[in-house]
Amino acid sequence: MRCFLNSIFLFVLACGLLASQTTSSSSSKPAEKPAAPDAPANQPSEATVDSFLQQTFGYQPDLSWKISSIRPAGVAGLTEITAIMANGHGQQLLRFYSTPDGQHAIFGDIVPFGARPFDPVKKQLEKGITGPERGPKDSPVTIVEFGDLQCPACKAAQPTVESLVAAEPNARFVFQNFPLEMHNWAAKGAAYADCVGKASNDAFWKFITKTYESQSDITAATADEKLTALADQAGAKGSEIAACAAKPETKASVEASIALGKSVEVTSTPTLFINGRRVGNFDPHLLDAYKNLVEFAAKQK
Repeated sequence: MRCFLNSIFLFVLACGLLASQTTSSSSSKPAEKPAAPDAPANQPSEATVDSFLQQTFGYQPDLSWKISSIRPAGVAGLTEITAIMANGHGQQLLRFYSTPDGQHAIFGDIVPFGARPFDPVKKQLEKGITGPERGPKDSPVTIVEFGDLQCPACKAAQPTVESLVAAEPNARFVFQNFPLEMHNWAAKGAAYADCVGKASNDAFWKFITKTYESQSDITAATADEKLTALADQAGAKGSEIAACAAKPETKASVEASIALGKSVEVTSTPTLFINGRRVGNFDPHLLDAYKNLVEFAAKQK
């Protein structure tokens, strides 16, 4: 799905199709709504965003979308827009920005700038991370992964993440739950993972590996049964984990992890941070590059 959307972006940018236009959208798209009453004056309405997406991507009949959010971006004047894009191959979150004049859209990431550009996020994560971890707590490098157990890209990335952790034993690695709304059992998977992690740190890493391996066999209807069995296989007591996963405090713990991710602009999974440096669009083929980032980060003071 990543490759699919990337090809769309390249086509759109090359052909200069990123211009706001108004036309009626198909009935499968969200109903037209004005901007919220308290929204900034330059924030586009949902109707405008939907029309933009229709004009930009409507030539692909198998592609549909749902607008997820329209909100002020972290940069003054810009509006951040997220939409769930879907076709027969799956779903992925699309994020872009509209300019104050309402005439342009910007695709891509807004990256931090300054003499120490990654320090603010590094400090924010250091204060907020609560997930299971491996490696020395006093390590000069902390790797934080925000992951979703139902996410195919997370499953594909997991062997590379494991190889990175094995290759950098002096780095601290922390996993934070970030179940995506588009996945129908991800939140439940996160609850089970949260409880397994609290019961046994060793069992947690086995649990997420086994869950990724069984990902295609789990459905919303069978999630409790499958996850309970996987918790047992990982070395935790499945029945106790299932009871824990249903508790309000577990839901609150998962929601706190999601809030932490959103506070550092996580919108898709897997997203990694290496001492605050964001690694989005994780590529399983770039292990050497990620190792270089870890080793470089360890030398920075």
